Amino acid sequence: MNAHAPFCLRAEAAGAVPPAAMVMAAGLGKRMRPLTATRPKPLVAVAGQALIDHALDRLDAAGVREAVVNVHYLADALEAHLRQRRRGPRTIVSDERGVLLETGGGLVRALPLIDADPFLCVNSDNLWIDGPVDSLRALAEQWDGDRMDALLLVVPYARAHCHRGQGDFHLDASGRLRRRAPNRVAPFVYTGVQMLAKRLLADAPEGPFSTNLLWDRAIEAGRAYAHVHQGLWFDVGTPPAIARTEAILDHG
Repeated sequence: MNAHAPFCLRAEAAGAVPPAAMVMAAGLGKRMRPLTATRPKPLVAVAGQALIDHALDRLDAAGVREAVVNVHYLADALEAHLRQRRRGPRTIVSDERGVLLETGGGLVRALPLIDADPFLCVNSDNLWIDGPVDSLRALAEQWDGDRMDALLLVVPYARAHCHRGQGDFHLDASGRLRRRAPNRVAPFVYTGVQMLAKRLLADAPEGPFSTNLLWDRAIEAGRAYAHVHQGLWFDVGTPPAIARTEAILDHG
């Protein structure tokens, strides 16, 4: 990581939603082929709206004013789409055209552009509907910077619509995370939504790497926690998942 990259020193009021977020949108979308042959995955439509617009609208509704969006595959199309949006949040592009940096490397590249600490980070290929409370606001209310470097939004495995994995995490009584054991099933699935402290990226490696490296660092230090999502969540990773998601939404 560039030692000279500026870190935001803004301290938000306790429980306040961070004013800035990162939206992960640079992936190749291979599992979504053939739909991604001519468009980036964040522009694939679900329920009449591009995936990235679902994410940006959730951020806007929670009060986020600025979103940094990383771009790589078919970046021009994604940038053009962002320019034509007529509602918040304001978007800033983190350009990864030269090399795809994966999730962790993308965060490091974008970090100087994210004007909040802690900040929200959302994947653009997952779709969620809030339950009784706004999940982004719930993350902000639960955040405790004295104990946490990462706070992930997770959903019970049984309610992870269209998800084909074996789960990701276990939680203890305080909400602290631990990993799924090999060849076992875990009761909670990561939703692609999280809140992070910038200090978690201190001394991060150069170039492409996975956010898993950062999570493992926080888990080992006992500083990785989770909040359980109470609404609907969909892993919209393949073309068949689009139809299943829309069918559930239509009957919800």
